[in-house]
Amino acid sequence: MIALSHPQAAGLFAALHHVAAFTVAGTIAAELAVLQPAPSLVQARRLQRIDLLYGVAAGALLAIGLLRVAYFEKGWSYYWHDVFFVLKLLSFLAAGLLSIYPTRVYLSWNAALRGGVAPPLSPLTHRRVRLCLRLEVLALLLIVVCAALMARGFGYRP
Repeated sequence: MIALSHPQAAGLFAALHHVAAFTVAGTIAAELAVLQPAPSLVQARRLQRIDLLYGVAAGALLAIGLLRVAYFEKGWSYYWHDVFFVLKLLSFLAAGLLSIYPTRVYLSWNAALRGGVAPPLSPLTHRRVRLCLRLEVLALLLIVVCAALMARGFGYRP
């Protein structure tokens, strides 16, 4: 086993955090690109796989981010005094909550997909899923802005 120094481990966790973040952004973009008013069997299965990857990446992003705060960066006491960190965390939570609706829709297709049938998707449900995905993108944009402001020391209030 390779032993990593603290700076090396911090760098590795920072890189993993970025990979997870870009995977989350990419999967949301992919869902928006693949989602159609009447998805085919192939598109529906693809959406389910993309959404699963989104969930795994979002879970990894949260876990790695929390580990970075606790062990590799300035610590909880610093970050809880940064308004942009709190806003970033709340935006991530909002994106996660918004993702529940599309996930539930995609999971509701399981029976149809097992039967080899393209799943039904009402126009209203299609609009709602698309709205959730667009709002997730907005939350991600807010996260990026907050991260940039945090990196420059804005928002910290001791």
